[in-house]
Amino acid sequence: MTLTPLQNPIAIRLLDRIETRAAAIGIVGLGYVGLPLAQALLRAGFPVIGVDTDPDKIKEITKGESYIRHLDFTELSRFVHSGAFRPTIDMAALADAAAILICVPTPLTCQREPDLRFIVETGKNLAVHLRQGQLVVLESTTYPGTTREVLKPLLEAGGLKSGADFFLAFSPEREDPGNSAFQTSTTPKVIGGDGPEALTLASALYGQFVAKTVPVKDTDTAEAVKITENVFRAVNIALVNELKLVFDAMGIDVWEVIDAAKTKPFGYMPFYPGPGLGGHCIPIDPFYLTWKAREYEVPTRFIELAGEINSGMVRHVVRRLADELNRRAAKSLNGASILLLGLAYKKNVDDMRESPALRLIELLEGAGAHVSYHDPFIPSIRPTRNHPGLTGRTSCDLTPKTLATYDAAIIVTDHDNVDYALVVDHAKLVLDTRNACVHAGRAGAANVAKG
Repeated sequence: MTLTPLQNPIAIRLLDRIETRAAAIGIVGLGYVGLPLAQALLRAGFPVIGVDTDPDKIKEITKGESYIRHLDFTELSRFVHSGAFRPTIDMAALADAAAILICVPTPLTCQREPDLRFIVETGKNLAVHLRQGQLVVLESTTYPGTTREVLKPLLEAGGLKSGADFFLAFSPEREDPGNSAFQTSTTPKVIGGDGPEALTLASALYGQFVAKTVPVKDTDTAEAVKITENVFRAVNIALVNELKLVFDAMGIDVWEVIDAAKTKPFGYMPFYPGPGLGGHCIPIDPFYLTWKAREYEVPTRFIELAGEINSGMVRHVVRRLADELNRRAAKSLNGASILLLGLAYKKNVDDMRESPALRLIELLEGAGAHVSYHDPFIPSIRPTRNHPGLTGRTSCDLTPKTLATYDAAIIVTDHDNVDYALVVDHAKLVLDTRNACVHAGRAGAANVAKG
């Protein structure tokens, strides 16, 4: 898409501040999206003002203590001490920024409807401090229309007008925690603006520190891009989860089927089954689209079915474990001691957001089981919105003696630094939901069952 040359004198001055890196970039929300974004901007030479409502995060950044394991907090601390990075809880500090990037959570309510309270609160607070000549970019994943219908009116309530006094855009985050091949600066950035000059300015900003920018027609389109990416993954994961159930009933190993199918060099992309979906995007984002589609009276049966299949996998794991305990040891879940291996939603990260392991613990304990967990990346369970009763539980050691005390171990997250051969050799029963035992050379062990 061709970018429009700037005509507004306010926009022209802002572009100069961006290109000369003469003013700081503000970031609201210093979590799994905002903090890597701050790091990329700092490395590119921009001063950064980071705002978060959690004072503990600000203290940890300043001390160089890590609350996101895969990030270099020592480097961030050096930026703090040099003055390049100013972490704070004070939204008023953003008045000095040339651009403000919003990276706040967008969860679902318990009724699976969009929960935009963090965007709304940020918009209201930001309106008080917004200054003429600033660029505001929303990065939080949301349904098409959010930037235009929700955030824009909140910001304009302060008296400034988008496209005339300040400039508004949407550029969805594309973070993949723990993926060293693709980081913030190496992942193409989709950008949609509220008007052509906002698009030009936002493209100029991101063009300073990402490998490629992908401008699109408007903010609605950019929001739709991100939703499409995550719906694509959710639907394909649901498909392979359903195939797993079908093939299990037929006595066919779905993992062997996938390994053979992916040798086809065209027309096939491998997805893998698991105990359910985790992370902030894939379990949530499709429901943002289904909710918005109701406004247009358009059914989204395919997406909703995918959600049902994926959310149902946790209960499948519980049923499978109950069957295996009964068949192999004549034991019920009630009173059984269970060890979960892996609490993070994906391998090799400390991110628990929407992890199926949390729901799995609750279901197992609801059936009367006694549950512990081991996760080298999560020494203790941090507070979560949906599972407050699990807060503070700690990871147990993984030793032959420990393993022998449990009736079963469930491999929920296949971290690379877990000795699965040790697990198989000393556990009474192993339910493997990730095919981890194959790589440990123990797939054929008598005590291993596919989850």
